[in-house]
Amino acid sequence: MSGHVLVAGGGPIGLAAAIEARLAGFDATIVEPRRGVIDKACGEGLMPAAPPALARLGVTPRGVPLRGIQYRDGSRVVTHRFRGAPALGVRRTELHGRLRDRAAELGVRTVEARIEELRQDDAGVEAAGIRADWMIAADGLHSTVAGLVGLDRGAPAVRRRYGQRRHYDLAPWTDLIEVHWSALGEIYVTPTADDGVGLSLLARQGVRFDDALEAVPELAARVAGATPRSGLRGAGPFRQRRAGRVAGRVLLVGDASGYVDALTGEGIRIGLAEARVAVASLVAGDPHSYERAWRRVTREFRMLTAPLAALAASPAQPLIVPAARAAPFLFRAAVERIAR
Repeated sequence: MSGHVLVAGGGPIGLAAAIEARLAGFDATIVEPRRGVIDKACGEGLMPAAPPALARLGVTPRGVPLRGIQYRDGSRVVTHRFRGAPALGVRRTELHGRLRDRAAELGVRTVEARIEELRQDDAGVEAAGIRADWMIAADGLHSTVAGLVGLDRGAPAVRRRYGQRRHYDLAPWTDLIEVHWSALGEIYVTPTADDGVGLSLLARQGVRFDDALEAVPELAARVAGATPRSGLRGAGPFRQRRAGRVAGRVLLVGDASGYVDALTGEGIRIGLAEARVAVASLVAGDPHSYERAWRRVTREFRMLTAPLAALAASPAQPLIVPAARAAPFLFRAAVERIAR
């Protein structure tokens, strides 16, 4: 396959899209304003389907096996251990570095620039002084490209939630992804090394990380006295709406394609699937088929995450863990659907 794909955004999904393009025979250029390995506030748990998807691209990040998911609400606990392969706790910098190396190995070109204007016609698209046949935009939650091509519908005014993350020099005490629910939000505990644990908070705007941690005494006691391994990093608001995923020769993937809430740890797996089907649509010469493919590969994620995100941001949030305990078969089924 000949042709040139311009990728907007050099995060993990932008790199994956560029790798997919090269494996399909396209030339690929990434436009990214940030230098080096890029970090991000995220839970850093790759669900079981993500490591095989990365391996297909030739990427095998180092991480800590995670055997399941546990919801905790004070004394109430509900646990499901994955039936098959484990999830993987991986530092975002490790994941990004491995993808970056693989892209370079395949001859992906990277240009340090910011896309501020975009022009396209029937034959191609041009941005940052580069002309290409197609553009795949993976430039994040607040995608500039989505706005430039008229697909951005922004974040809704209600139920806006934000993320904060900090790592600690601390040996993991669990082989699970723990989710601690409190009135101030949810804290995700993800082991990422033999001597490191990441804590990620999902909460409404204005909630301080330390206050949310103190609202979970069991967890606060575990990290008391531990040395922070990273500074506090934030992101959001998470919910972002798009009018579609295709505008002419521009296709949106990853967070740029629209986002519900960072509740399930599915961001990387879904983004990898989107990158794969986006490039497949270009190989087929039918970019508009990507919209249908996007809906197919994100359907279960959207169906499971949207109701849970609405509950998490509502007065009914305290009922989530009791409901999971009362109907463990539904909890198990939901976790397995997310995992695979």
